[in-house]
Amino acid sequence: MTATAHEAPKDHSSRLPGGRGMGVGGGRGGGGGPMKIDPKDRAQLELAPVPLKRVTALFRGFGRPITIVTAIIVATSVISMAQPFLVREIVDTAIPQQDVRLLLLTVAAMVAVAATTQLLGVVQTWLSTRVGQRVMHRLRTDLFAHLQQQSLGFFTRTRAGEVQSRLTNDINGMQGVVTTTATSIASNLTTAVATSVAMVALSWRLSLLSLLVIPPAVWMTRRVALIRREVTARQQSRRADLNVQIEEGLSVSGVRLSKTLGAGRRHAERFATTSEELVDLELRSQLAGRWRMATMQIIFSAIPAMIYLIAGLPATSGGMTIGTLIAFTGLQAGIFRPLMGLLNVGAQWVSSMALFSRVFEYLDLIPDVAAPTAPVDLDPEWVRGEVRFEDVSFRYAGDAPLALDSISAVVPAGGSLALVGHTGSGKSTLASLVARLHDPSSGRVTIDGVDLRDLDPEVLARIVGVVSQETYLVHASIRENLLLAAPDATEVELWQALGAAQVADLVATLPEGLDTVVGARGHRFSGGEQQRIAIARTILRNPRVLVLDEATSALDNDTERAVQKALDELVKGRTTITIAHRLSTIEGADEIAVLDHGRIIERGSHHELLALGGRYADLSGERPAYAA
Repeated sequence: MTATAHEAPKDHSSRLPGGRGMGVGGGRGGGGGPMKIDPKDRAQLELAPVPLKRVTALFRGFGRPITIVTAIIVATSVISMAQPFLVREIVDTAIPQQDVRLLLLTVAAMVAVAATTQLLGVVQTWLSTRVGQRVMHRLRTDLFAHLQQQSLGFFTRTRAGEVQSRLTNDINGMQGVVTTTATSIASNLTTAVATSVAMVALSWRLSLLSLLVIPPAVWMTRRVALIRREVTARQQSRRADLNVQIEEGLSVSGVRLSKTLGAGRRHAERFATTSEELVDLELRSQLAGRWRMATMQIIFSAIPAMIYLIAGLPATSGGMTIGTLIAFTGLQAGIFRPLMGLLNVGAQWVSSMALFSRVFEYLDLIPDVAAPTAPVDLDPEWVRGEVRFEDVSFRYAGDAPLALDSISAVVPAGGSLALVGHTGSGKSTLASLVARLHDPSSGRVTIDGVDLRDLDPEVLARIVGVVSQETYLVHASIRENLLLAAPDATEVELWQALGAAQVADLVATLPEGLDTVVGARGHRFSGGEQQRIAIARTILRNPRVLVLDEATSALDNDTERAVQKALDELVKGRTTITIAHRLSTIEGADEIAVLDHGRIIERGSHHELLALGGRYADLSGERPAYAA
């Protein structure tokens, strides 16, 4: 299924499956217990299945290092199998016969085997991590760039944090898949096969015994681990509930709500109930863990005991030597970990494919405000700035009412249009079409006769500037915030822009001047100061068309006057479309359009509309509502 921008992908709650990272020869079952297939992973794959060829395509160009990694994994498993045979030689021959030369050779060989396998492991880790990081880098940057192309509507429809989750948590989870999970599966498989072959080579009789004993031992260990995993999951859920209750009940807002509603006792009782459940779950978890350890200890003690029994009985020993017995016991103990790892392959596969599915789902989004394939060559320096709305209609969703209905208007180059109306009348929606935050459902918006849908997005951003009441400053210096608009601006140009925005004096008094960090979302400055810095940024952009979206609505009177003075400087010589908050700020507009339910019901100058005695005259006698 391919998702489109008209329907944001459903959130299946971002998650990082635990224990995703593993080394060579490791398995999930070796330390953290077995995995269960998460129903959410299964649901995600049913919603958006992932073709295997699409996953393998990510590794195109990395064939050589992948081949080397595979060869190293096989070589490591095979070489490590030499250890038990060397032990057998030492115990059965070198020590009993006091053969010092053989003893030195076999001991040296044991050290060489260990050093070789560890060195190969380092090389394999370096290669697999390098491949994984390059693949993740390409995927991460492709996803970020693709999401940048999505419309504003996509981000308003998508749940807060979902985009960040897929770009960070899911990509990080995939990184573990690419760099360790695949290699661990290969390593577990080769280790299990090599160990089985070595066990048969040492003693086929004891190998038959292992075939009878190991499967139920693995099953019992897995069963106990699953019980504890289930209890642990419930513990995590209840701890999350407890944290939510603490945040809701002990934050400033929560305490105020609790006191005003008299809900303190109910909150305390709910907290006590959750805490009591945690006590019970902790007891169950500890007992399950203790039973698991006890079970595993019994199993790991019983199996060697059975091997010693079989080896010691004349009828079943087959003349087995002490060295063979020691070597076989070591191999038998070592086969548990890769077997447990292989039992988790199915869950690993589903979990891994679910991560790929979630990321591919976003990569497959089709932007509803797409860049043109053959953009019109329009030089921003030569744009006059005439804006036309030609029979424009717009709706936010397929069955929603029209937010704009057959709007037609012309703003001459250098002219000004003010939009007024009650909340929900469509003012902000109409203005947003000029910056192409949305595309009209029908009709078109043009600048100098060119449909905005035919302009390159970067060219349009140089032509149209937006100043809104929701100022956004990045967590960086004033200089860096200004340079977002004009990366090549000089120091002099930065100060000139700040001066035109009526904020140069303030910046000059700061100890670090332009290098002062504005803080997260500009919190170091007041709302009016943030607004003027944003205006300076727009001045640096030098757009021919300017959209002022309630630029002073959230400011007090004194601050508004300062910002309005900056705006008066900014609009000189530019085509301006203003969404009015206070009608006094748009009295000088060339034309004022009064909107109601997405339609223009009145238009004219300030004096003409007052004389008409209609809706505008009514608005002028009261404080207008905020924009749509």
